[in-house]
Amino acid sequence: MTATASDFDVWDLDAFVRGEHHAWLRELRNDDPGIHWIDEGERGPGFWAVTRLEHLREVNRTPEVFSSNHRGTQINEPEEGGIDAVARDSLMLSMDPPKHTRYRKLVNRGFTPRMINMLDAYLENRSKMIIDLVCERGEAEFVIDIAAELPLQAIAEIVGVPMDDRDKIFEWTNRMIGSDDPDFAHSPEHVQEAFTELYMYSHNLQQARRAQPADDIVTRLLEADIDGEKLDETEFDMFFLLLCVAGNETTRNSLSWGMHGFMTNPDQWALLLDDLDGRMAGAVEEVVRWATPVMNFRRQAMQDYTLGGVQIREGDKVIMWHASANRDERAFDRPYEFDITRWPNDHIGFGGGGP
Repeated sequence: MTATASDFDVWDLDAFVRGEHHAWLRELRNDDPGIHWIDEGERGPGFWAVTRLEHLREVNRTPEVFSSNHRGTQINEPEEGGIDAVARDSLMLSMDPPKHTRYRKLVNRGFTPRMINMLDAYLENRSKMIIDLVCERGEAEFVIDIAAELPLQAIAEIVGVPMDDRDKIFEWTNRMIGSDDPDFAHSPEHVQEAFTELYMYSHNLQQARRAQPADDIVTRLLEADIDGEKLDETEFDMFFLLLCVAGNETTRNSLSWGMHGFMTNPDQWALLLDDLDGRMAGAVEEVVRWATPVMNFRRQAMQDYTLGGVQIREGDKVIMWHASANRDERAFDRPYEFDITRWPNDHIGFGGGGP
């Protein structure tokens, strides 16, 4: 099947806010074989929309065919040079094995059990403080006062950013993420400026830790060594950017959509409160499935490949729709229901399913 841009405008962000993409993706998903060519018109070369969970997992597990690095992971066409080129070469998200494997091993060295336990205790304390402040005021804007605040404080602790600087991180990351939103970024130059400011902040933090190590995750990352290799300056700075940008947006969106799910399904809220310890783990997984904070990722076919009976050619653009896979009727019972008792819950809310 070949769909055209008139079926659904993937560039109309308001359509996603209104939830109109779900009907479009469901139609594609349930029209065999669930993999369809989408004509982008003037916006791009067109792409294969992969909508079923089993096919997304196959793409993720075949990085030698479907590259994250060649054209990046975003649906829009990358610019030659500038931010896009730097990101493809140095951002963990855009790496292919074996470079990605090496990078991941180095990064994992920073997140030791001891550091995770320290972070867990810190976040529990900060969460209580955030809620206490809301209770004192008697009202809150959930997205701003809770959903955005907690990730920022977590990131500040992880990377050693002083709490007084968290609003800077919030502003810079919003400008980078919201490049199509006039409330955040008004031009490509505005996005480039935010990227540069955040990058320089990271670089200065890195230099400070190299000169004076501390008992924190940043120092552990800089000191991590595997077979004589360490993160170089650019790799660390790009990891810092990834953590600040992706960690901020995905967690904030998951928390916000999770609260929306509970408020529109009060029976699930009551169910959770009835047994917090027993149901919290399942609730977290269902919130991530429901929210699907990473809506899609791009891959580039590096060779001819048959996926789900569809012939994909070398050079083809492939878009994996996580928002569709997490509503796949073949993988989930009652996928359009918010159910915190759902188990197993084999979602791909953050992507995943790689080798």
